[in-house]
Amino acid sequence: MSSEEQPDDGHILRHDIRNQLSNIILAVEQLRFEVEDPTDDCKFYMDAISTSCKNINSILDGLKKH
Repeated sequence: MSSEEQPDDGHILRHDIRNQLSNIILAVEQLRFEVEDPTDDCKFYMDAISTSCKNINSILDGLKKH
């Protein structure tokens, strides 16, 4: 594999971060499914986690363009 074909450190880092974000997103979605009658606070925290994960993904997308 030539140096042009090898992913740079930034690509590897974005990939590793996205893998961890996927785990968090899946865990939150599972909680939404499993928690019966969640409190408003619980919904707020799950929404905040999901939103933050989406924001981090957007930041990673922006880094890819530089």
